[in-house]
Amino acid sequence: MGTILFVVTGARHWTLSDGTEHPTGYWAEELVAPYRVFTGAGHEVVLATPGGVQPVVDEASLAPDVNGGQEGADEMRTALKGISQLQSPLKLEDVDVSTYDAVFYPGGHGPMEDLAVNRTSAAVLTATLASGKPLGIVCHAPAALLATAADGATSPFSGFRLTGFTNAEESQVGLADKAPWLLQDRLVKLGCDFVEGEPWAPHVVVDRSLYTGQNPASSGPVAERMLGALSA
Repeated sequence: MGTILFVVTGARHWTLSDGTEHPTGYWAEELVAPYRVFTGAGHEVVLATPGGVQPVVDEASLAPDVNGGQEGADEMRTALKGISQLQSPLKLEDVDVSTYDAVFYPGGHGPMEDLAVNRTSAAVLTATLASGKPLGIVCHAPAALLATAADGATSPFSGFRLTGFTNAEESQVGLADKAPWLLQDRLVKLGCDFVEGEPWAPHVVVDRSLYTGQNPASSGPVAERMLGALSA
């Protein structure tokens, strides 16, 4: 069995266009669902964050209305408590990505704040893509791809078909008008072929070794698609 590196945001807020700080972090389902898929198939999952900071969950992702009711919300909290590495993740800067069999990026608005400008994460993404190993990225986490084109460089992800949290979905959560930038717009500007699905429905796009999911409901399906490559 293989070992999967989860690169998790360490941000606790997202700075909006007026300078206010919107509380955020990682989105619970986008970490828990893939974690279950990979570990359920016998793989080991290792978590890392920039600086090794303890990540925080976006409390909105633990609300009953996004978990099918209070029972689902309680179960999600219990699931997070069962992932002990969330208390002491590795320092991303110390990770040797070549030792992992695949890399996965959960979303939440957090990556818009830190991973979008993180050079270490950019190096992890670039190295994983070059290796041909499975690389999974969901929801807002494709914001991390923007850091691969720092200082005017051309991103190695330019030309790839992918998806991510759409402008329509950002509008429906009420943050599009407050956002300093929109993920879909920036990925198109990066040169990616952005493939938009229906809002909130599971939508997975695979291009070579890159596996992307549009929203929280897509996170488990992305991991399921990656399993096929890991067992090949």
